[in-house]
Amino acid sequence: MNGDFTIIVEESDAGRRLDTVVAARLSDCSRSLAATLVANQNILVDQQPKKPGYRIKSGDRIEGHIPAAELVDYGPEPIPLHILYQDSHIIVLNKQPGIVVHPAPGHSSGTLVNALLFHCPDLGAIGGQIRPGIVHRLDKDTTGTMVVAKNADAQEELSRQFKAREVQKKYLALVYGDMPSETGEINLPIGRHPVDRKRMSTTTRKGRTAETAWKVRERWDGFSLVELNLKTGRTHQIRVHCAAIGHPVVGDPVYRTRKLFAGLKYKLSNHPAPIMAALKSAGRQQLHAWQLGLTHPNSEKYMTFEAPLPVDMDGLIDQLRGNG
Repeated sequence: MNGDFTIIVEESDAGRRLDTVVAARLSDCSRSLAATLVANQNILVDQQPKKPGYRIKSGDRIEGHIPAAELVDYGPEPIPLHILYQDSHIIVLNKQPGIVVHPAPGHSSGTLVNALLFHCPDLGAIGGQIRPGIVHRLDKDTTGTMVVAKNADAQEELSRQFKAREVQKKYLALVYGDMPSETGEINLPIGRHPVDRKRMSTTTRKGRTAETAWKVRERWDGFSLVELNLKTGRTHQIRVHCAAIGHPVVGDPVYRTRKLFAGLKYKLSNHPAPIMAALKSAGRQQLHAWQLGLTHPNSEKYMTFEAPLPVDMDGLIDQLRGNG
């Protein structure tokens, strides 16, 4: 789908969002694509740029150009995927540790997108985007459930569900220290760190609302296994929130500061050598996207997917159980 178009707004469409009307009037144009084109000024109203949420008026003249779909500049790679579920609309994966979701500077290959393009070649045509089918992501060293859209309609609907906070995201994390109670909530805004721009922080003037509910699954001396329910989806949210309340995620190289770790050493020293060795060898944050619940974009059936714990995290927990 590409080319020029003109839409004269009728009375029946007055008051509706610009991106919604464009998507409804053009075949094979999703609302997310329409919003992107409006934001990039490929679509104008009475020759003036507008926002995607602009409420159109009767008689408005909407003109635009739909560019040809961009070809992704990276290719498919035969990287193994752990598939939990798939059909013609979605694919649900158990993401493994050490894999970046999509290409970026320093990661032009070996990503989840490269693997997806090999297993699902049609993904490259979805909206001409550089992140085909991707509607959410996990950090490089975080494991667990991820859903990917396999067509434009599914991508639009899943994106809407994530934006509307209709998707249930539950994680399991092994954290340092004894949590103060059995359940709780962390309500601290998250934004870019004021000094280190690669990190996120709860002490920032431009933080966005972030909510994390938690409950303790198991306790050991100096450690807790915690189930976390994300009510928002900020970058590094769980890692930042856990560190902010003094219980950083085990193995996290970014948010486990020396100051926080120093206060835990006296408890850690009580554990046997095998556990201490396992802790030292934990080369990544022990954080797992355990469960994902969403409404199927085509059948409208609510579905829940679970991913088993990765080997390293499962092994460390087993050692703690045996010596706790």
